[in-house]
Amino acid sequence: MMRARVLLAAVLILALGVPNYPDEAKSAFQRGIRAEIQKQYDAAYEAFRQAYALNPKEAKYVTAFLRARANAGALHISNGLKLRENNKLQESIAEFQRAMEIDSTNFNAAQELRRTTVILKKLSEPVSAAPVESVLAKLAAETEGLLDIQPSPNNPISLRMTTTADNIYRTIGKLGGLNVLFDLDYKPQRITIELNEVSVREALRMVALESKTLWRPISSTAIFVGSESKRKEFENNVLKTFYLKNTSTPAELQEVVGTLKGMLDIAHIQVNPTHSSITLRGTQDQMVLAEKMIADVDKPKAEVIIDIAVMQISRDRLNTIGTTVPTSDSIALQAVTGGPAAGLVKVGSLNGSSFVTSVPGASFTFLMSESNTKVLQKPQLRALDNEKATLKIGDRVPIATGSFGAAAGGTNSLLVNTQFQYLDVGVNIDITPHIHSNHEVTLKMVLEISSVTGSTTIGGISQPTIGQRRIEHETRLEDGEINLVGGILEDSETRSLGGYPWLAKIPILKYLFGQENKDHSETEIVFAITPHIVRAEEITDENLRLIDVGTGNNIGLRYKEPKATNPSTPPGSPKEPPTAQNRRKPATSVPSTRAETPQSPVSTSP
Repeated sequence: MMRARVLLAAVLILALGVPNYPDEAKSAFQRGIRAEIQKQYDAAYEAFRQAYALNPKEAKYVTAFLRARANAGALHISNGLKLRENNKLQESIAEFQRAMEIDSTNFNAAQELRRTTVILKKLSEPVSAAPVESVLAKLAAETEGLLDIQPSPNNPISLRMTTTADNIYRTIGKLGGLNVLFDLDYKPQRITIELNEVSVREALRMVALESKTLWRPISSTAIFVGSESKRKEFENNVLKTFYLKNTSTPAELQEVVGTLKGMLDIAHIQVNPTHSSITLRGTQDQMVLAEKMIADVDKPKAEVIIDIAVMQISRDRLNTIGTTVPTSDSIALQAVTGGPAAGLVKVGSLNGSSFVTSVPGASFTFLMSESNTKVLQKPQLRALDNEKATLKIGDRVPIATGSFGAAAGGTNSLLVNTQFQYLDVGVNIDITPHIHSNHEVTLKMVLEISSVTGSTTIGGISQPTIGQRRIEHETRLEDGEINLVGGILEDSETRSLGGYPWLAKIPILKYLFGQENKDHSETEIVFAITPHIVRAEEITDENLRLIDVGTGNNIGLRYKEPKATNPSTPPGSPKEPPTAQNRRKPATSVPSTRAETPQSPVSTSP
């Protein structure tokens, strides 16, 4: 009794003293799954890290830990980039440092951390501490960007004139505080223009359209006017390099270049595949449109995670009922020495010798056997839009191939040069997804399960025989919808009967004179395909916006201008509606410069 108590106490001490690591790891793993479903990636990372630390040999803990580490690091990098765009550099650096603490091998986090640190350092350094630049670098830094006019005053203009175009340009320039220069070869034509309550820029554009001329700013207070036929000669060009963030191949860069050439008629384009950049030279309007088009097409490719469950179910039932009866025997002569030996029967005699035969044995079998086999594989693929993803699970089996050639020395005998190629045997899956904008995915799939079923000798070489089950199809699924691909069913039934002729076919008695075997086997393979869209193509209202780009021959954009205020009207006062009387009242009169042109009134809005 005392010994039993001591043994029980020892068992309790061991049970309480040994830490229950597997249970703690499983609990941490479950917490990580719940946090990951709620998109709490930091909490999921900590939980999976704890599960992995407690049981590092468990495959699912390792996979979950690596996945959570990547997700948490990517989240902090994304937060850091957003903070840096809002000029919150210290907070951005903290996010990048947290990403590096989670994954010290994250190159992207280290790169963004260095870049943000350099920006913060430049902002904190005094101007005198700036590095010495070359003369060309200083000149390049001092170059101006897009040039535009700045009328002063910028009041709405009301103008009615019938005279040559140069006089109208000068008049508008005087009202807007602009200097007007003309090309020496320009020959102005007589036109009639009537403008009511338009801005200075709109007035210049309307005159250019009426007189078939062009104007371009040469400073903020001066414009140059010439004939439309000299547009390419007089129009200003600008230069800009666009860095594409989401192109990965030279072919994708060439697609963007082809779009720009075809739509904007830009002749000067230089591609740099090393840095995924495109340098353009063209007009200001062409650059504005090029920037919009590049922003429209330079988007990250959509991605999808495809869960694949391969289930193979095998069922085999074997029934064996009956008697294994003897089907042959032998008779031999035996000298008479007193009697036949044990197990022998005398069937006759000859010349003093006996014919004896052995007594055959029989066995009765009543057996049923049933076996079920289930094989489950659950791989996961992550694929880009319109990019093929391949999964191969199994072995590579060598297949011999040969070619014949003449033997050395000019003999007529042939030699065989044996070569080998390898076939992938097992589970082979090829999937090409196409992600639609309505959260649906079209999957083009090739699903194959193959195995070595035997061997065949060909030319003295044993070659494996490959059994194959293959499906090729295309389907369209919603995000998270499961597609079951079944129907690969093999059902075979074998029935055999062995025993004495005629007697083995008598009902019921046949089991005494023979044996019956029934073998029924079924093999079924089912694929379960589930797509999960992790990043869809983002199309914004800005991408769909309609833009007026000018005519078919010339690209010309119209820019929004702030509405000019009337200095004589106090802020907040209602604007006086134009009437026929106050519209005719001129504020300024400018005489025509030509003798044959009558004096025309020029007025600004009151």
